[in-house]
Amino acid sequence: MHLLTPRRLAIALCCLAACRGGDAASPGGILVVSAGADAETLFPPLTVGNQGRAVTELLYDKLADIGPGLNTIGDGGFVPKLASRWEWSADSLTIAFHLDARARWHDGRAVTARDVQYAFRVWTDSAVGAAQRNALATIDSISTPDSLTARVHFRERTPEQFFALVYTLIPLPAHRLAALPDSALHDAPEMRAPVGSGPFRFVSWTPRVQLELAANETYYGGRPTLDGVVFAVAAQGATVAARLLSGEADFLEQLSPTDFAQLPADGRVRAQAFGGFDYAFVQFNIRDARDAGRLHPLFGDRALRRALTMAVDRATVVRSVFDSLARPAIGPFSRTQWTADTTLTGIPFDVAGAARALDSLGWRRRGGDGMRERAGQALAFALLAPASSRTRQAAAVLLQAQFKAAGVQVTIEQVDFNAFLDRAHRGAFDAMVGGVRASPSPRGVRDLWGTSAPGRGALNWGRWSNAAFDVQVDSALAASDTASVRAHFRSAYQTAIDDAPAIWLYEPRIFAGLHRRLTTGAIRPDAWWSGVARWSIDPAQRLPRDRRAAVPR
Repeated sequence: MHLLTPRRLAIALCCLAACRGGDAASPGGILVVSAGADAETLFPPLTVGNQGRAVTELLYDKLADIGPGLNTIGDGGFVPKLASRWEWSADSLTIAFHLDARARWHDGRAVTARDVQYAFRVWTDSAVGAAQRNALATIDSISTPDSLTARVHFRERTPEQFFALVYTLIPLPAHRLAALPDSALHDAPEMRAPVGSGPFRFVSWTPRVQLELAANETYYGGRPTLDGVVFAVAAQGATVAARLLSGEADFLEQLSPTDFAQLPADGRVRAQAFGGFDYAFVQFNIRDARDAGRLHPLFGDRALRRALTMAVDRATVVRSVFDSLARPAIGPFSRTQWTADTTLTGIPFDVAGAARALDSLGWRRRGGDGMRERAGQALAFALLAPASSRTRQAAAVLLQAQFKAAGVQVTIEQVDFNAFLDRAHRGAFDAMVGGVRASPSPRGVRDLWGTSAPGRGALNWGRWSNAAFDVQVDSALAASDTASVRAHFRSAYQTAIDDAPAIWLYEPRIFAGLHRRLTTGAIRPDAWWSGVARWSIDPAQRLPRDRRAAVPR
């Protein structure tokens, strides 16, 4: 691995000062984003990965968006979008959103309250299977007293009810979709050629190659500074970075330590930190990949999961892969979330303890290669990793070596990111090097780690189930004061750490890569794309339009 020398790290940190914000910029230029993964769909309710969110949230606007302070309690700091204003009822169980009369769908039709009402129906219909539908569980209904007023009725008050609504629900064009049965939406044209309401409109999509958006010239919030955005997709991490370093792309969401080592000395490409809510883990599949009705022959055993966790030196993995650009993760959360607790007790790295635990479980070292087996069965499993992520690949190799030292045989399976998501979603893996970008709110933990059931577990691909965890998370999300929320989440997090559904690997310090012709201003940690409409490209350094729109395949 290429490690960051003190000099390179100092250069990276100094590059932060090079980030310019709020500059006056002339319209024009096409932003080329070098992407390591493609969008899995262009239909907002079904997006899961960051790439899908980036594209759909440039195409579609929300009612309101979280502000730069990333507050999730009440509505303080939230920025109007499709809703120009809103009003709370005296009992806080109703919020009336008044839509901007200028807002239009890309086909010219006005955005109406019916679009909000229809989107709520789609997001909460199990036939659609929206990934984040559980976030809307406290909403009873949405009424439409007039075409520009959407009145949201809540079943109960919670500290984050406003955030859960506007951060999740994206209005959909009812005039284009409502005539279809919800069960048919998976095959609707909007999946491949969406008509949105946001600052950019859809142009074309060649899956796993290139996706192109153009500026919405009649956008009610003002025409974007850029002429368009092109997402150039590459399956291999080295190719993703090479496009930026060669000047063929303007932006890369996350520089790896290897990328830092290749930053040119002349400043053509700079690093810009933007915080982050990311954390990564080795997720164990608790159920049998071939028969979900049965426990996994290895990972259904809590004691074995804990023993394997003890065998992993996470500090060495983090230092080897990231140098100083990450730290070991603590549990199922990011330190940047307001419920994070750094005082929780983790499972320690303990080679001798892991050996004793494995021995006590009957997994004994055999002669010859020293690998462990029990009743003739080898202690062996496959570790799934996305080929587009060099950091996860590197972590997988180090983990493989550490497990081997403990007598555990691990085979690494590298697949492109879309195949990785597909297998994860189907539970077709033994264990995987997973990663998530959590939202500023902790509520997403219920979808990621909660028992798969109505109201939770939609993204729990490892199919872990722990009743004590579920109860504490539910209690936290129903609590009316922040102290109680914190206390319940602390209990939930500790339960997850103790039960070891995953090995909590690392939290990376996120640096984006930017070509010097690009000016971005501040980048929001949870969604780098949130300010793209106001990004600009130096007119003197723009490449010819035909060359920038035809990114090398």
